[in-house]
Amino acid sequence: MRTVAKALRRVAEDKAFAQAEAAEWKRKYEIERARNLQMKHKGHYLCPVIFRDCSYNSEKENSENTKNQSIPSNTENEQEERWCQKNGIYTHEILEDEDVDSHTKFSKKTSTKKALFKLYWGCNGEKNGQHKRDIVSFERGNITTAERSSKQIFLKWESRPRTVLILTKPNSNYVRALCSEMIRWLKHHKNMNVLVEPRVRTELLMEGPEFGFVQTWEHEDEIKHLHTKVDLVVTLGGDGTVLWAASLFKGPLPPVVPFSLGSLGFMTPFQSENYKEYLDTILEGPISITLRHRLQCHVIRDHAKDELDTEEPILVLNEVTIDRGISSFLTYLECYCDNSFVTCVQGDGLILSTTSGSTAYSLAAGDRWFILRYVPGILFTPICPHSLSFRPLILPEYVTLRIQVPFNSRGHAWASFDGKNRKELAAGDALICSMAPWPVPTACMEDSTRDFLRSIREGLHWNVRKSQSFDGPRDS
Repeated sequence: MRTVAKALRRVAEDKAFAQAEAAEWKRKYEIERARNLQMKHKGHYLCPVIFRDCSYNSEKENSENTKNQSIPSNTENEQEERWCQKNGIYTHEILEDEDVDSHTKFSKKTSTKKALFKLYWGCNGEKNGQHKRDIVSFERGNITTAERSSKQIFLKWESRPRTVLILTKPNSNYVRALCSEMIRWLKHHKNMNVLVEPRVRTELLMEGPEFGFVQTWEHEDEIKHLHTKVDLVVTLGGDGTVLWAASLFKGPLPPVVPFSLGSLGFMTPFQSENYKEYLDTILEGPISITLRHRLQCHVIRDHAKDELDTEEPILVLNEVTIDRGISSFLTYLECYCDNSFVTCVQGDGLILSTTSGSTAYSLAAGDRWFILRYVPGILFTPICPHSLSFRPLILPEYVTLRIQVPFNSRGHAWASFDGKNRKELAAGDALICSMAPWPVPTACMEDSTRDFLRSIREGLHWNVRKSQSFDGPRDS
């Protein structure tokens, strides 16, 4: 219990650090904006705020300031920039290469700069009254969050995207052919660097040497640096391919453009037949995006020596499931929320789900809610509980949950994370879950609300029935 308490304190400290970081970026934004207004009153014009890392020296800051200064070409552009200053937030600067092993082919071939972009809220300008600049902060150009946003979010590129990562569904001839066609188009018409998985690059080279320009990685350690090189992720597959893309990035994730080549497609609004039109629009911007939040899970073993003796954290986009596995006994779990006892689960198991996972396993297990992706919360859903009164809960996003196997449990439990990486939980082991600070930003075809409603109508045939006949009795 002492080890678990220390781990809970550590999770709370991490969350407090993320919130403090967001507040710091807000403070920097206000200072920079006030300075720009003063300069403007003196007759000088500065471009909208670009956040800068304080670790860079003053000489570089001055050179960047000079480089970023511009004169508005017309009144319309000036009004747009002025509105962006009030309602938007920018990535802080162009990224530079991090220290990567020089022997890797990936680090040599990849572009040295990432594209700048800006996020802003709402669709009606100042009338929408959305000034929540503290929701999203940037650390070296990556999207992180201190809390959930309940507003529509838009992304606008400030510089041209240079590098795209394409992830594909395996064992599909149609997907393979589409991937080849898309890579040619991106290279020859958009002049973009293209990255693929090693498996895909091998398949492309088997088609011909023309795909020699396609880049990949050779070592697993290089995956950790993908977010510093990639401006955009394109997935060709279904929801499982989106989950695979999210699992590759253990931290920040670039914007994801998911093309529908699966079955249901709750997360894939874009049709592959019109990929050129969609990618043209996305690369030009601005686009509406959905911040799909993930859960961060830690497994703490009973024999852990201290709070640092934990297994590597796992991020999940849909849900983490704790079930009885092959055991014939009921799952017996103790559940705590911010150190407060919630309940004991006796049944087949428990699902902790994000709102993105509300239409996945949680729905199949009896949860009654279809929850829009930007509504904050964590779903707490029992699997076949041995109790008629055990109903699902929606918990606040900021809580930390601890699911523990008590010592008087008759059997072990098994945890799976987005359907993968099953881990056995013995008596005394615990699973700690909280909201991760790195969301999965997915592009919308229209906006978050319309895409979600279309997905449940077309995917689940929500409230589909024959219309009442016109003939029959009526009110007089």
